[in-house]
Amino acid sequence: MSLVKLQLMMDLLRNPSMHPKISSPWTTDVYAAPFAVTSSAPLANSQPNAKKFDTILLETTGLADPAPIIYTVQTNPKISEHYKIDSIICLADCKHITQHLDEIKPEGAVNEAQQQVAFADKILLNKIDLVTADEKKAVLERLNSLNKFATVIETEKSRAPLGKIIGLNSFNMDSIMDVDPKFLEEDNERGEHRTDLVQSVGVQFEGNLHAQWFNMFMMDLLKERAADLYRTKGLLSFHGQGNVKFVFQGVHEQINFGPSKTGWKDGEKRLNKFVFIGKNLNRGELTKSLMECLYKEE
Repeated sequence: MSLVKLQLMMDLLRNPSMHPKISSPWTTDVYAAPFAVTSSAPLANSQPNAKKFDTILLETTGLADPAPIIYTVQTNPKISEHYKIDSIICLADCKHITQHLDEIKPEGAVNEAQQQVAFADKILLNKIDLVTADEKKAVLERLNSLNKFATVIETEKSRAPLGKIIGLNSFNMDSIMDVDPKFLEEDNERGEHRTDLVQSVGVQFEGNLHAQWFNMFMMDLLKERAADLYRTKGLLSFHGQGNVKFVFQGVHEQINFGPSKTGWKDGEKRLNKFVFIGKNLNRGELTKSLMECLYKEE
């Protein structure tokens, strides 16, 4: 299976136009797991006389892992032809979220509240009127440590601005382009003192990647750590691919990979960017392994 997957990626790199978006050649076998997601999905109903909807919201209280739902939407032709995932949204109670984030779980078990924050593209922080400025600041810092790449939208009485959570196509491969570069820099002060099992890690470095080496790294990473990787994103420059930018986005082992809508500009610095959100992540080890995938002139 690995050889077939490697060939699929190599074929795409030789001819990026062969398919605008494919399932990643790194994808491993799917497993069943408890899950949760709140997502929005524009659709075009295939029934000629059916009522048309702009958006569908899936509300899944008490669940923690959206991977099976995302996998179903993206891989079932009857669904993916008419639906797409717009974003994964987490609703957090500013007054009480800290006590849920602090809940002690059995050794090795994941805190569901931390997991839901980690999966989100957007976090609706509700009941901000019931806390002090210092309490809200502490909550925002905690959320940022768990998932510094999610957009936090502050609300009162659940009055959410729909224009900020629906129809934005947040769940797309090119979203890595919108990541603030400073988020990819190491936070030395906080990096040594994280106590949460879940955290977000950003890595960036300049150069061209060796396609085969990077492919093998991703296959090994997903084989060993897929359950721990809640969200992944990447912007890649490969040796021998001219000005084609490659991007990927994933939830656990379900990863989409392909050429970006825009290419590298002449003279643009070739910065590879990676986002990992998950459990027990080591930024130093990830950075070292990724940089070992750089192409080296012989």
